[in-house]
Amino acid sequence: MLILVCRPSEEAAKRMNQIPCLRPHEIQGMRRAGRLAREVLDLAGRAVDVGVTTDELDAIVHEACIERDAYPSPLNYYGFPKSCCTSVNEVICHGIPDRRPLADGDIVNIDVTLYVGGFHGDLNETFLVGRVDRASRILVKNAYDCLQAGIGVVKPGVPFREIGVAVEAQAQRLGHSVVRTYSGHFIHRLFHATPNIPHYRKNKTTGTAKAGNTFTIEPMICQGSARDVLWPDQWTAVTSDGQRSAQFEETLLVTSTGVDVLTAKTAESPRYFWERSEWDQD
Repeated sequence: MLILVCRPSEEAAKRMNQIPCLRPHEIQGMRRAGRLAREVLDLAGRAVDVGVTTDELDAIVHEACIERDAYPSPLNYYGFPKSCCTSVNEVICHGIPDRRPLADGDIVNIDVTLYVGGFHGDLNETFLVGRVDRASRILVKNAYDCLQAGIGVVKPGVPFREIGVAVEAQAQRLGHSVVRTYSGHFIHRLFHATPNIPHYRKNKTTGTAKAGNTFTIEPMICQGSARDVLWPDQWTAVTSDGQRSAQFEETLLVTSTGVDVLTAKTAESPRYFWERSEWDQD
C-alpha cells in the first residue's frame, strides 16, 4: 500500500533537507502526472451539482485514476480513508468525502492527486453548487487570483518566501485572510516534500527557485478569520468562525526562463464560472 512506501521515504527526505532539480526524464514523468491529474479533476468538477454527495465525487476520482493506470495518492496516505479531499463551505482543507448531498448555495473544493509512473500530480479547484451568494463568488474568484499572483512571481532566482508576499497582498485587497497552518510543497517522486511553500508574508522558508524544481502553490483564503480548527477525525480543518474558505492549487515546474503549470486547464477543461454567466447571478 502507498502509505508503507511514502511515509518513511518522505520523513527521510525531510531530514536530508535537499531541494531537488529534476532531470529531463523526471520532468517528463511529472508532465504526465500533471496532465492526468487535470483530466481526473475535470471529470469530478463536471459532476458537481445540487444533490450529489462527496462520496459520489470520490468514486469518480477513484475510478478515473484506475482507468489511467494511476493510484489516487491520498488513499491510505497516513491513514486517509478516501481517494480525494472534498472541502465544503467552512472546511479549509482535507475534508473527507461522505454521504452528505451538496446543497444549493454550497461551495466545494475538490483536491486530486494521482501517482503514475513514479510521480505525483496535484491540483485542486473550488466549484459552485447551484446559485451561490455574491460574497462567496467573490471569495472563490479571489482564491484563484491569489494562486495566480503566487505563480506570477516564480522564476529562477526568486526566493520561495516571495510567493507568500504576492499571495497575501492579493488576498488582502478584498479583505480576505490567508491560512498559515497549511502550505504548498515540493512534489515529485514524493507526494509532500521539502521545502514547504507558505502563502503569507514574513515566512521563514529558505531557498530560491531553480530550473527543474517542481512544487505546488495552493493558498487557502477565508472570508473572516484564517484561524483553523481540526475536527476529531484528525483531518478536516475548518475555519474557527464558521465563515467560508476557498482554494485553488496547481503543480508547477520552474524552467530556465520562468514557470510551466503542469496541471493547467486544457482546451477540453470546463471553464471557470467567471468565464461563464454565473458571475452575474444577482
